[in-house]
Amino acid sequence: MIRLNRVYNLRTVGSRFFSTEQKDVVIIGGGPGGYVAGIKAGQLGMKVTVVEKRGKLGGTCLNVGCIPSKALLNASHLYETATTKMGDYGVKCNNVELDFGGMMKYKEKAVSGLTAGIESLFKKNKVDYAKGHGKITGPNTVEVTMNDGSVKTIETKNIVIATGSEVSTGALSNVVIDEESIVSSTGALSLKTVPKDLIVIGGGVIGLELGSVYSRLNSKTTVIEFTNRIAAGADGEVAKKFQKSLEKQHMKFHLETKVTSVVKQPNGRVAVTVEQVGASGYTGTLEADVVLVSVGRRPNTQNLGLENVGVPTDKAGRVEVDEHFATKVPSIYAIGDAIRGPMLAHKAEEEGIAIIEQLHSGVGHVNYDAIPSVIYTHPEVAWVGKTEEELQKAGIQYNAGKFPFIGNSRAKTNDDAEGFVKFLADKETDRILGVHIMGANAGELIAESVLAMEYGASSEDVARTCHAHPTLSEAVKEAAMAAHGKPIHM
Repeated sequence: MIRLNRVYNLRTVGSRFFSTEQKDVVIIGGGPGGYVAGIKAGQLGMKVTVVEKRGKLGGTCLNVGCIPSKALLNASHLYETATTKMGDYGVKCNNVELDFGGMMKYKEKAVSGLTAGIESLFKKNKVDYAKGHGKITGPNTVEVTMNDGSVKTIETKNIVIATGSEVSTGALSNVVIDEESIVSSTGALSLKTVPKDLIVIGGGVIGLELGSVYSRLNSKTTVIEFTNRIAAGADGEVAKKFQKSLEKQHMKFHLETKVTSVVKQPNGRVAVTVEQVGASGYTGTLEADVVLVSVGRRPNTQNLGLENVGVPTDKAGRVEVDEHFATKVPSIYAIGDAIRGPMLAHKAEEEGIAIIEQLHSGVGHVNYDAIPSVIYTHPEVAWVGKTEEELQKAGIQYNAGKFPFIGNSRAKTNDDAEGFVKFLADKETDRILGVHIMGANAGELIAESVLAMEYGASSEDVARTCHAHPTLSEAVKEAAMAAHGKPIHM
């Protein structure tokens, strides 16, 4: 591959200082897709700059998404355990108090430590970091308006758009999010006090995770969902049992219910008016201290100069690319939330590595049939591959094998045996088509099945693989045995 020597050209226009330098690749966006792509480029000896306007690397995921929410999920789970279950184990916890401010400091410490870690990795791998807003001004140029006001133009052989996504209010266009009483996920991660009651609009991953955080901290939590189920994308059987589990944790659900207005009242509380759109729906007005609007995200592809260079986007704002992440402009590519596919940090990371390998050697690949999804509530829900509904719709014949954690010795000794593992395997070849887990540590347990699917394994392959005893992973083995024949412990 031809390497470009670094060239700097300096010029002054008015009071603004411009510099020009040349790179192999410029990546716009420093989130999971962008920063991973930058590090990979550095490891391969490419001249690379990552442009990020936030001033902190890691994107939404690290700063106001995946990482802070997981910190609060962990802390709130520990609080709930201390106040409701520790006595059952012979551990007396008297006068347990919630220090909500301390919990938020713990969250911020987790975030700041990881952000600093990425900057260290940039230095280690010789990745240049431009703190500012990147705009594509030509097929091989990116203009960066730096956060200090200066402007820098970077000449580059290739450009990768990795700008991620932002909060969307969807059909709730009239809702004004003030991040205090009407909040997005960003505001929900930084509340100053625990709300007495919380309404979550949207029964997806983000809403369920943050709803469960505040439910554990004793907020009266109600979830409003337009469709007839929660956890879109998850297997239908899993979603139903998952909802029942959350209801046992005092979360309330209104499915098939449409939100028509969200209005902040003079007393500071928020009134949410809803109407029934299906048999199980609800019509009326609900009130809460805080309303979390969690109805989805949209690609962050505005103000990138795409229209100036002929890079098209679809109706949803996603950059249109081919199977090699290429746009209609040969030197410009896009990955992550900016293109089609699930908005998952690890999906973006895989694409980040793939596009850089492709630019470096001509070969880069992502297996989209082996991308896991996880909901980090308790119990967790995790899955990879096809659901039963998808297989039935496609007319694919399959065998289903299930094993409950109540039959797993480690789950029982942990006093945490809710949930099950489900294997779906091709009826003729036994090749694994999908695996679905609801239970403690499901997000960790799913990795084995992702690896198995990546290598085209059968349910028999997993069933005949020795698993340590006693471990939760034995439930995965038993479910695989159930799909291939019969489990031992059920």
